[in-house]
Amino acid sequence: MDFIDYYKILGIEKNATDDDIKKAYRKLARKLHPDVNPNDKEAHKRFQQINEANEVLSDPEKRKKYDQYGKDWQHAEQFEQQRQSQHQRQSQYSNTQGFADDDSDFSSFFESMFGGDRRSSQTKFRGQDYNAELKLSLVQAMQTHQQTLAVNGKNVRITIPAGVENGQVIKLRGYGAPGANGGPAGDLYITFSIAPHPQFKRSGNDLFTTVSIDLYTGLLGGETTVETLNGKVKLKVNPETQAGTKIRLKGKGFPVYKKEGEFGDLYVTYEIKLPTNLTEEQKKLFIELQKLN
Repeated sequence: MDFIDYYKILGIEKNATDDDIKKAYRKLARKLHPDVNPNDKEAHKRFQQINEANEVLSDPEKRKKYDQYGKDWQHAEQFEQQRQSQHQRQSQYSNTQGFADDDSDFSSFFESMFGGDRRSSQTKFRGQDYNAELKLSLVQAMQTHQQTLAVNGKNVRITIPAGVENGQVIKLRGYGAPGANGGPAGDLYITFSIAPHPQFKRSGNDLFTTVSIDLYTGLLGGETTVETLNGKVKLKVNPETQAGTKIRLKGKGFPVYKKEGEFGDLYVTYEIKLPTNLTEEQKKLFIELQKLN
């Protein structure tokens, strides 16, 4: 596996603080998010890379292992166990044969650990991670449901919590490639791709839509029916409502991820639909109204 420089991916130095990492990740996430680059495969790939880099560098324990072992950081525990075992063997040999306990053959051990002689066949290695994309509609994303996806020839059935976001990545531990020599399997990273909705635009947990009302309802007031993702809602329209007026329907937005019973808001913007095909009598009335103003 090629070495991946997570610091370079986030554009930070190795001595970066936790706050530096957080700021760099947020800046890049905004720039590379699939919503901003819907048809850019390279941006999508980089978005996955910065998610991976952030997951490692924002975790103090993982970052410590990464800094010490580089591309082999995921095998750090195995490496330490093997080194301790090596020291114990050396110590026992020293006690029986009178040799000093040192790291004289440590390099040969390292070679056997990461690609050297016949002893490497006894070393357990973690399997490779898999990546998959799962496409959802906006309606599907707002409901907790199950789906089956094919990964490397196998069907994986997962439960998708309501409220997942476009570009969000979740990890299924142990669903990657099998490990070598009895080592643990890798993980499966699933990226959600949520298709745009023709009527609703999503921003976080809030939804936005536009509703047309006729000129007379806008002038005199009345009622209109608004479609939501949970059904229809009747709204009262105040007299003299202007085009572009925005109202908020609390709790009628998108479900909050992994917070059952919590929802964002729905924002409705009114547009005024002007009448067409006026009769001569109607035109006269509008002219009279114009004169009155």
